[in-house]
Amino acid sequence: MNSFPKDFLWGGATAANQCEGAYNVGGKGLSIMDVATGGTKSTPRYVTLKNKEGNKEKVPMFDFHDLNGGQLEVFNDEFYPNHEAIDFYHHYKEDIKLFAEMGFKCFRMSIAWTRIFPNGNDEEPNEEGLKFYDNVFDELLKYNIQPVVTISHYETPLNLTHEWNSWVDRRNVDCYVKYCKVLFERYKDKVKYWMTFNEINGIEFSPYLEAGVISNNKQEVMQAVHHQFVASAKAVTLCHEIIPDAMIGMMIAYAPIYPYSCNPDDIIMAKIDMRSINFYCDVMCRGYYPSYKLKEFEREGIVIHKEKGDDDILRLGTVDYIGFSYYQSGTVGTQELESSSGNMMSGLKNPYLKESEWGWPIDAMGLRISLNNLYDRYQKPLFIVENGLGAVDQKENDGIHDVYRIDYLEKHMKAMKDAINLDGVDLMGYTPWGCIDLISASTGEMAKRYGMIYVDKHDDNTGDLHREKKDSFEWYKNVIESNGLNI
Repeated sequence: MNSFPKDFLWGGATAANQCEGAYNVGGKGLSIMDVATGGTKSTPRYVTLKNKEGNKEKVPMFDFHDLNGGQLEVFNDEFYPNHEAIDFYHHYKEDIKLFAEMGFKCFRMSIAWTRIFPNGNDEEPNEEGLKFYDNVFDELLKYNIQPVVTISHYETPLNLTHEWNSWVDRRNVDCYVKYCKVLFERYKDKVKYWMTFNEINGIEFSPYLEAGVISNNKQEVMQAVHHQFVASAKAVTLCHEIIPDAMIGMMIAYAPIYPYSCNPDDIIMAKIDMRSINFYCDVMCRGYYPSYKLKEFEREGIVIHKEKGDDDILRLGTVDYIGFSYYQSGTVGTQELESSSGNMMSGLKNPYLKESEWGWPIDAMGLRISLNNLYDRYQKPLFIVENGLGAVDQKENDGIHDVYRIDYLEKHMKAMKDAINLDGVDLMGYTPWGCIDLISASTGEMAKRYGMIYVDKHDDNTGDLHREKKDSFEWYKNVIESNGLNI
């Protein structure tokens, strides 16, 4: 009752665009994040484009919905933090050795689509890119660390956005499935855990970030969602054919939505708001569109164009498990009160919760609630593939004493343990986000650090990239060694 399952997958999580760097090395093409500048918690990230007059223009990344005849480009006088990031591309052996020292059983990472197909729709894959991931997987397996691979994690090829607005166009499905087939055939003996899209519901908050879609038109966005559903289902079926012993899941940004009060109006508001999360799980776990979404489309005049056979593809391609990120809960109600925000979500400030330096509500019990919500609804294995605290770490003469991070992680792990031992939830594993410091997707900062491993890289692009253990490193090592008994 005091431990985790004996085969529990302890590890850590990263994404290629936030840690690899080497953005133009080894035949890699440009992705949508290669044209994203840095930002801060109060200043948005921008994307850079050459407008139709030939001049540079900067557009806020989270409010980008029209090229206006321009073209997204990299400019020499701009700083793009993802270009070097923490240079995992050249430091992966050193980093994986540190992961092994912590005792990782698995490592969640993504493959950069543009390392494999630089333009997204190339005839042949890029062998140098494939070889890089062969080397990474081999290094992980040398230490008995299982790769957990996200196939598309904010990595849409920029060319597909320019060619046909990426997922708005049905042709993107074929490009993605071709990419998946190459991955499954190449790495079938090395990777047993896959996820199709990172935080797929993020498209509703940022179509560009999640899917390379430049639009704020709901009809177009929902058509892009349908194409991603079809692509995911096809990938699931293909994975089962090529790697019969693999597990392939979905990945969603999950936040339980609380009613501000017991006012029935607040309660129905919270229930309706949860549909924006449940919708994605319903389709990918159950294989069909739920009735509440069909009614919403009917009210709003949205018509999803389906090709013949799409319904069968969705039905047959349901996922094996649910991977999800959990950083916070949300609160909604009819009252006009102070707001709170985080991870692309916003709502009312919860008076019972403290917030991080970036204004994200800290709610460990919300993780237990999330685990129960998901398992009760779907009865599929769950995998927490992102969770953690973004904070400014201060280096002292005797190290980095991130006791606040340890406190955050320990409370969330206790919630996980209760969900398993008291509630009967089937939880596969836990990979805290940014086990090593990396670039923040939402703000483009290094200052917002999540890792147990410090990387000497700063927002002014200084730093020698050396790695250094934080106090949380040894703490997490002991947690894994004891399989959570010491929490």
